[in-house]
Amino acid sequence: MAYVDQSRDVPALAGGARVEDYFALLKPRVMSLVVFTAFIGLLLAPGGINPVLGAIAILCIALGAGGSGALNMWYDSDIDAVMSRTINRPIPAGRIERDHALALGLILSAFSVMLLGLATNWLAAGLLAFTIFFYAVIYTMWLKRSTPQNIVIGGAAGAFPPMVGWAAVTGTVSLESCLLFLIIFLWTPPHFWALALYKQSDYGAAKIPMLPNVAGERATKWQILIYSVVLVATTLVPGFIGFAGLIYMVAAAGTGLGFLWLALRLFRTTDDKAMRKAGRSLFTYSLSYLFVIFLALIVDRAGSMLGWF
Repeated sequence: MAYVDQSRDVPALAGGARVEDYFALLKPRVMSLVVFTAFIGLLLAPGGINPVLGAIAILCIALGAGGSGALNMWYDSDIDAVMSRTINRPIPAGRIERDHALALGLILSAFSVMLLGLATNWLAAGLLAFTIFFYAVIYTMWLKRSTPQNIVIGGAAGAFPPMVGWAAVTGTVSLESCLLFLIIFLWTPPHFWALALYKQSDYGAAKIPMLPNVAGERATKWQILIYSVVLVATTLVPGFIGFAGLIYMVAAAGTGLGFLWLALRLFRTTDDKAMRKAGRSLFTYSLSYLFVIFLALIVDRAGSMLGWF
């Protein structure tokens, strides 16, 4: 069941788009996270890869992420027009026509998959194609508007990039790459539900069934706390299976305690103002948390190879 009218009567100004407007269609902030986690997967994969081919692989993953972002903005232009944090995006602001966004998304998606397959291997290309499809179709066109579990299931789209990077090097999917996937997958719900708690009015206006709007704030805070505990426990697994060493474990444990403290503080809030403040704090922290976790894996691996620790 769709929650939003599928009509797309969003104004556009012909010829008024700038280069930065088209770049904004690619969701550069999301793209940067995708590129970073894919790069980590590529660096951690055994065997190594030719630097030129590695650069091409990262470029393809970036273009694929940008293409799926453009497809997302094309389809969601109606709800973007009623949400305060998205109303100034190029399509609802009238700077780019919807058809142009659709064309850009399709071209970038197809080009990135084909080039990745030719440059590395077709398993990596297939994973990238599935990631684009999952985000643009499964999440954007179906889950986002139909279920409060949209972020939980849809989070898989953002969790695939390290697997793509790993597969580009090895041509395989391994336990280690699946673990990288799982960390991002479990990180996604508390990250976005924290945002949803202090942006409830936006999602309500767009009639998107985010968990706080459907199940209530108490249930959402419970879910955030549960996912946070499971997430932090999962980040410790690499150390127990020999995938990471002491440096990573210290970083994962320290940042994990910070994540749990913020999730618990949010859970204990009672008034609306405190809840919004705590939700914003957890959301902001979660961004740096994921960065530190993945960076620690690289530092740990580099230190081990160089005999530093």
